[in-house]
Amino acid sequence: MKNTYNDLIEQSYYFPQEGFDLQDGYLTFYGVSLKYLIQKYGTPFRLMYLPRIGDQIKKARNLFRRAIKAENYQGTYNYCYCTKTCHFHHVISKALQYDVNLETSSSFDIDLIINLFKKGELENTVKLVHNGYKTDEYIRKIISLQDMGFSDSTIILDNKNELKKILSMAGKKKIKIGIRKAIDEEPQSAYYTSRLGIRASDILEFYRNQIKDKENVELTMLHFFVDSGIKDTLYYWGEFQKSMKTYIELKKECPTLVNINLGGGFPIRNHLGFEYDYEYMIREIVKNIKEMCNNEGIKEPDIYTEFGKYTVGESGATIFSVLEQKQQNDAELWYIIDNSLMNTIPDAWSIFEKFILLPVNKWDNEYTRVNIGGISCDHSDYYNSEDLNQQIMLPRYSGREKEPLYLGFFHTGAYQDSISGYGGIKHCLIPSPQHVIIDRDETGNFVDYVYRTEQTVDDMFNILGYNP
Repeated sequence: MKNTYNDLIEQSYYFPQEGFDLQDGYLTFYGVSLKYLIQKYGTPFRLMYLPRIGDQIKKARNLFRRAIKAENYQGTYNYCYCTKTCHFHHVISKALQYDVNLETSSSFDIDLIINLFKKGELENTVKLVHNGYKTDEYIRKIISLQDMGFSDSTIILDNKNELKKILSMAGKKKIKIGIRKAIDEEPQSAYYTSRLGIRASDILEFYRNQIKDKENVELTMLHFFVDSGIKDTLYYWGEFQKSMKTYIELKKECPTLVNINLGGGFPIRNHLGFEYDYEYMIREIVKNIKEMCNNEGIKEPDIYTEFGKYTVGESGATIFSVLEQKQQNDAELWYIIDNSLMNTIPDAWSIFEKFILLPVNKWDNEYTRVNIGGISCDHSDYYNSEDLNQQIMLPRYSGREKEPLYLGFFHTGAYQDSISGYGGIKHCLIPSPQHVIIDRDETGNFVDYVYRTEQTVDDMFNILGYNP
């Protein structure tokens, strides 16, 4: 007797994971009935479950607070949300409900902050960290925030030349700055040192010669970011310790330096076998900072993190219908879905990112190995491997069945909309799917609504210039 997909989940690498459950044979996502959403909206659709954002913020903040208390750590913890991860108003406004600080990456991010401030959704007491390359326009807008009463705005220098531009535009205004330390990349990387930040060997001299005696510049933060994420590996702890040594050397000469910024890097669940001990990693980070500073007679700094993907990634999902099955040879069965994978989850195509993939229905059917293809004409528009077993196992079904097979890619809430160019021109002019928002009202009941309908022909023609 052949196993069903449900048996596979229970017996093999697949196992029930937080946020997923079955209700009358259909998958639910954080208790939300996907069957109900499919019947109401059809497919394909993009789903954002906003309460997950608050859950993630509270989890990280509580773990840091517990670690700080346990280690008798003298500094504070500050949670920043990276706006670049997902710029949608419903996402940022939800994060702001939990008193997050914000990290920006470009000139238009400042316009976004001003917009929120004028609407009364953002206080000028919020802590702002400004990363990215600093164009003249970006610098001007950051400095202009002072005129609106923003008093805790820190410009992170990505290169030494940015300081000259800042000083020329700031006039007599006092500016808080940070320095981003360039980290050494992993051995398998195509280059040795990150293009982002200032070389560690240059930082102390740069401070002495160009920052120390400037009356209107205050260096308050050292920033570093490990691209592969905060992981319990020799590589991460090596870069962490090197960055802390730089902080300590700089702190001995710069009394205003009081903040260490770990950047982003907390992972999210991208497969059902995901395991990560957040509590252990946070405890070790706090413990190591304290020990290294105490050994050098340095006061522990305030800790900043910039969590973007961690904040919003697990709130997203994209739901498709299987339009057709194609048996191309004896070994390869293709399920063709009703949109393009390149357009809707571009990270799966461009950097081979994996997402949690699950069937919504037909859980009791026999399962089989498949490849998933989009409807574009591009050879690369496919998804065909999972981290755990390097193959996709999904329910087999007959074309005679009345109900199609529905599939969901989960935890797609970070970066996919911005990278794909949400609302813009898509490959093969395949429209962006409708965007559905799920939240909870004051009584805890689910509320769902369409944020944007599927792109229309006129939407695309307006962009392409066919409509006058």
